[in-house]
Amino acid sequence: MSGLRDFRLGFIALNDCAPLVAAREKGFFEAEGLRVELSREASWANIRDKVAMGALDGAHMLGPLPIAVNLGLSGERTPMITPMSLNLNGSAITVSKALADAMRAADPEGMAARPRTADPLARVVAARRQAAAPPLTFAVVFPFSVHNYELRYWMAAAGIDPDRDVRITAVPPARMNARLAAGDIDGFCVSAPWNAQAVQDGHGEIMIYAAEFWRVGPDKVFGVTEAWAERNPDALRAMLRALIQAAAWADEPGNRAELATILAHERYVDAPEEVVARSLVGSPPYAPGEPGPDSLDYIIYHRYAASFPWRSHAVWFLTQMLRWGQIGPEVDIAAAAEAAYRPDLYREAAADLGAPAPVVDEKVEGLHSGPWMLDEATAPIAMAPDLFFDGRKFDAGQPQKYAAGFEIGRTRR
Repeated sequence: MSGLRDFRLGFIALNDCAPLVAAREKGFFEAEGLRVELSREASWANIRDKVAMGALDGAHMLGPLPIAVNLGLSGERTPMITPMSLNLNGSAITVSKALADAMRAADPEGMAARPRTADPLARVVAARRQAAAPPLTFAVVFPFSVHNYELRYWMAAAGIDPDRDVRITAVPPARMNARLAAGDIDGFCVSAPWNAQAVQDGHGEIMIYAAEFWRVGPDKVFGVTEAWAERNPDALRAMLRALIQAAAWADEPGNRAELATILAHERYVDAPEEVVARSLVGSPPYAPGEPGPDSLDYIIYHRYAASFPWRSHAVWFLTQMLRWGQIGPEVDIAAAAEAAYRPDLYREAAADLGAPAPVVDEKVEGLHSGPWMLDEATAPIAMAPDLFFDGRKFDAGQPQKYAAGFEIGRTRR
């Protein structure tokens, strides 16, 4: 095909880079007149910096990252936007085998429950404090990530103060398992396939999936700088069309096995195909002999309006930034969400494809215990249950009240 325009997009070796990989490998980019090189990067800081400086035209990003960069909280302040989400769910909290055994001894009933709360961990933390043992160390992929907020939320719901009772450090996703095996960390929160790898290698046990923490919680997004989007409106719209189609392809049950083969390649995730597949075809086992549910909702790319960049997701990230002291009360949360998340751009690309899209920018989370229909869309969209594990509801119209409503958090100090 002649006349293709060349672009370079970055990604991290995770299953949720799938829409970018499928768009390249299955020809969706090319069909839109785009020749895209995918560049595997070593860390989220690399992604941030290379997109900001123009070495990458765009990238697979952590959902909160464009917001943080816009606010000058991570790297040099650079206006960035999110015109599309790449997935819902896909991460999990994993602890070392030794810690899992200690939690089981401390609270066998709590360890038998699903979804599993952090109550057994709280008992271990309290016992270690009484014995004057050093605090446990947990890893997340980046300070501005759903993984950091998920881990903190889960712990705090059981009375653990993540800033005082444990240590939290940042580790690149692909290095989590090695650090756990070496005993450098006691647990982590990371996206697939690295939790499944820890279970297979015998180093860890999964405590809770993101899909159990928040049934359809946000995770990764596609991000570009605002300046790049303004210079390349047609190319961005073409990219979004390609990515929407690729996300739909990746979510088809009949394509998940092929997707696992593609992602496992050394160019992309570079992990054993059977491990990659465990997070795509059903759910990875919690531990050896403890299989996960036979569901494709462990990671979602397109169903349930997964590709839509909900501003309410951006607001939820901002409430967690406020809760844990990454931003102060002076930040205009609604304005920060509006600057970063651009559902208008998504709607334009979806309209080109004749694909349904929400006509509202926000929705209340935690209302639905069963499947439901989103009628506020260009065509009704089938949606999934959206409960949080602790039963809370989230209204993006009252972010400060929500952030202040938790017993543990810097907004309460």
